[in-house]
Amino acid sequence: MSLFTGDIRQRYWTLASHFALARVLLRPLNREVARHAAWDCFRYIAKSVQPIEGETGQRASAAAGWLLRAQDATPDDGVSLGYFPCDQNGTNGWRLSYPETTGYIIPTLLEFARRFKEEEIWQRALRMANWEMTIQMPSGAVQSGPLCSPDRQVPAVFNTGMVLLGYSAAYRATQANEFLTAGRRAADFLLNDIDDEGHFKTHGTFVVQHRYKTYNSLCAWPLYLFGEDVQDERYLAAATRVIEAAIEQQQPNGWFANNCFTNSEAALTHTICYVLQGILEVGALARRKDFLAAAQGGAEPLLQRISREGFLAGSFDQDWQRGMYSSCLTGNAQLAVVCYRLHQETGVSRYKMAADRLVNYLKAFQDLHSDNPAINGAIPGSFPFLGSYMTAGYPSWATKYFLDALLLQERLGK
Repeated sequence: MSLFTGDIRQRYWTLASHFALARVLLRPLNREVARHAAWDCFRYIAKSVQPIEGETGQRASAAAGWLLRAQDATPDDGVSLGYFPCDQNGTNGWRLSYPETTGYIIPTLLEFARRFKEEEIWQRALRMANWEMTIQMPSGAVQSGPLCSPDRQVPAVFNTGMVLLGYSAAYRATQANEFLTAGRRAADFLLNDIDDEGHFKTHGTFVVQHRYKTYNSLCAWPLYLFGEDVQDERYLAAATRVIEAAIEQQQPNGWFANNCFTNSEAALTHTICYVLQGILEVGALARRKDFLAAAQGGAEPLLQRISREGFLAGSFDQDWQRGMYSSCLTGNAQLAVVCYRLHQETGVSRYKMAADRLVNYLKAFQDLHSDNPAINGAIPGSFPFLGSYMTAGYPSWATKYFLDALLLQERLGK
């Protein structure tokens, strides 16, 4: 919720929660984080963020190192949901393992390890994949939310798809049949969850239960990949059908309906880019030019709203009016990934230029010299730090997508 949206009561509670977080930041233990938050606030008000060119390999290594520390922070081989220094539940700020994001961190770390010949990171990613198999639900699904006991687990399509992405990457890296077996169970759960219109039904907890969740269409990408892994047309056809249903939710101006966790009238850049990535990647694999055109149509309004430096508001309504004052840095990194991939698929240079602008802006929020290892190398949830998305924290998926973008920037040359 933004300070500038919602009714007066909602704005009051949003403001009150921000003040509560600010009080926690003033504690001596959080002094360094408080300085970061104050500096962020100043940079936001003064519009003084300085994008950083170059340093791509160095920053990719720092991001990968933070993801490993997020794994080390848990009692298992999963990756923590993230570091939230204002948590007051007796923890050290690191949250429990998060099956969903651990799943799609696996291909990121495997790609990093392959590119930079990092054997330890390769093995760490495979440990994550093995851990995912130990917590897979009997149905083949993956639970919603952070790790919990089996009796409290609720299945979620999106989480299942993201872990399937990890299984497929692990199988392609090792040819180990156990990843194929776990992947088939997850893929079958997804296949059986698609309704007659091509939409997934099982949204899990932590989101409002609207009938459609268009961002679930990202699951079509791992479903298609798995179909290639096992050479089974059923999975390929189902993935294509899911993307066709998602495109039916796209408005003439490029915006996607029913595409947010809680508010169907607005969408985070985070969820917008989930849809764009799903459409783009299935389109590339299936050689569907209409899918590619839909991804371009959805990306274009966002590109027009990136500032010269690289700032982008964190959510937009159906008229592409900004829905929050702050930036969702995860969404920025995701959009950079989408733009780099559009450049690869189309050869259009302005997509790469937009992606570079986003990534170089994001680099300014990655601390490489912090004395706190829980911060060093990470990307915050929002700019400013007390903004509306993943407030006052470092969610693991922000750093994952930043690393994805850095790897593409390094490959394409900058």
